[in-house]
Amino acid sequence: MKKLNQKNNSASKGFTLIELVVVIGILAVLFAIVLIAINPGRQFAQANDTKRRSDVNAILNSVSQYAADHKGSLSALSIGSSEVLISNSGADICDELVPMYISALPFDPNKTTSNCGTGVSSPTYDSGYKIVQDSNGRVTVSASPEVSGATISVTR
Repeated sequence: MKKLNQKNNSASKGFTLIELVVVIGILAVLFAIVLIAINPGRQFAQANDTKRRSDVNAILNSVSQYAADHKGSLSALSIGSSEVLISNSGADICDELVPMYISALPFDPNKTTSNCGTGVSSPTYDSGYKIVQDSNGRVTVSASPEVSGATISVTR
């Protein structure tokens, strides 16, 4: 009798293959649901847009500080009345602003690099941001977003 009871007890320990497959299947479904809910691609795009908002403000702050030091004149910055890219071939503001008003000119997160503010003489750079000065003297810095449809811009 004792041997029979011991045999039944030892046979009931552990999980069957079907039970393990069912548990793994349930975990896979839960993981997929969580991954869809988190959506890392969208999270990275939103983080990039947040960086763009910060960069646009930083560039505009440095332009405002430059204007304050030069009695409101922005003529040396070559900012035109039509929107142009902040780059060495567009609105070349690097030499005037870096490092006095901003430590390094920010660049779009999707750009791989920018040489402005890195100590390179005669840098070729493309920040990915645009700047314009309207007829009233107000300056607008803008960026193209990844997530929302509206342009990221700040005007002062």
